[in-house]
Amino acid sequence: MNYFTTAAAKQRFLTLCALGAVLFTAIGFALGLLWMGFRYPMLGEPTFQQFTVSYKKIINDYLNGAEPKNLIHGATEGMVASLDDPYSNYLVEEEGDAYTQSYEGQIYGIGAEIRQEEEQFVISALTKGAPAERGGLLPGDVIVTVDGQKLIGKTFQELLGVIRGEEGTSVALQIQRGVEVEPFDVTLKREAIPIHTVTSELLEGGIGHVTISRFGEKTADEFAAALKELQAKQPLKGLLLDMRSNPGGLLQPTIKIANTLIPKDKVILNVVYKNERQTVTYKSEQEKAWTLPIAVLVNGQSASASEVLTAALKESAGAAVIGEKTYGKGVVQAFNQFRDGSVLSLTEAQWKTPGGTWINKTGVSPDYAVALPDYAQLKPLAIGTDMKAGSYGEEVKTLQLMLKELGYGPTGQEGLFDDQTAEAISRFQSDEKLKVTGQFNDKTGYKLLDRLREKLEREDSQLIKGQEVLNQLLKKQ
Repeated sequence: MNYFTTAAAKQRFLTLCALGAVLFTAIGFALGLLWMGFRYPMLGEPTFQQFTVSYKKIINDYLNGAEPKNLIHGATEGMVASLDDPYSNYLVEEEGDAYTQSYEGQIYGIGAEIRQEEEQFVISALTKGAPAERGGLLPGDVIVTVDGQKLIGKTFQELLGVIRGEEGTSVALQIQRGVEVEPFDVTLKREAIPIHTVTSELLEGGIGHVTISRFGEKTADEFAAALKELQAKQPLKGLLLDMRSNPGGLLQPTIKIANTLIPKDKVILNVVYKNERQTVTYKSEQEKAWTLPIAVLVNGQSASASEVLTAALKESAGAAVIGEKTYGKGVVQAFNQFRDGSVLSLTEAQWKTPGGTWINKTGVSPDYAVALPDYAQLKPLAIGTDMKAGSYGEEVKTLQLMLKELGYGPTGQEGLFDDQTAEAISRFQSDEKLKVTGQFNDKTGYKLLDRLREKLEREDSQLIKGQEVLNQLLKKQ
């Protein structure tokens, strides 16, 4: 059957069909371009041509050859680096996996929490009893080299790659403590480090002393278990929450702990996103009222999530804050993990305290400013250091100060290992049942550090003040 009455009509129909096909193709192409521009906005950037030309040129002509995925990873790292933001990072494959796994499980290393400040890597917290603490390292120490490698220009994950390793292997660190002191060397043996973030003890008068070293995925559960264990020993009368040298971590467990301690519907924090286009207010979802007084211990190494909880407890739960002004990290990172394990960790927001205060670069001020004793800042004597009669210098001076603090004075002329220094060392070695040589060696050094650490635990001025404040609050009830 012929639907066209004339050849001219048929021709017009075919022409219209052709025009329609062209029109639909053009519309589809235009919509495709719009979608591509929306899906991949970088295609619309004038300089994107430079990227594509450079990529093709490197792939086709670079003398030594190049892996496409490495070029893409490098370009992404470059984009993030151009932000000049110390908290935003792009971590490639295994580095990304290590990042996400660092909040749980077990690692083999030295037991030190480390953060990056510009081009420096600073120890922010120590795992109790781990190699770093036993070796005398302290929060605030700067790692200068690892196994002789300078760290300037290294990424955080590159640092972890050289510090972590197989169990039982050794790692040599050069440490800077204070700007006016020469760096010193320490060699540590890697061990399995279980990642526990909460410890607790029952203090005199029914005060529960709970320490949070960082906020990982299981921290809130560990915190709840610690409270339950303390309550089983004796009904608690007050909580002393210790977040000194806590570098922060995940926000969700922080919120969960706040829900336990802060009255229902009280503000925990306000998270403000780019250009204030969105503000998320977290309020307490407390199920059971917390009625005990709270005191919080912080110092200059307390940062990020620990500052969130400190400010929330101070402003929404009436907690007393004791110690030193906190670090001042008031920005929030979110991370996306890709299929190959790579992670983009990007600063996406900043946060305000319940009272509306921005704390970034300013920190949270304590209600009671309390410093630790001066001897807490003494640097450890490097492993392998030997001192005897006639030795002199800063290491001898440090040794003499340690001996004096432990009651083994007089120690002779400052900075000179003389007869009085040897006699003081001999008395210490005798009391500790060490071989009496009158000379300094590693075994003597370890014992000195142990005794100084025990002394600091007894004379922890911040902890003592925290107990005092809690007892005052209890009397007012």
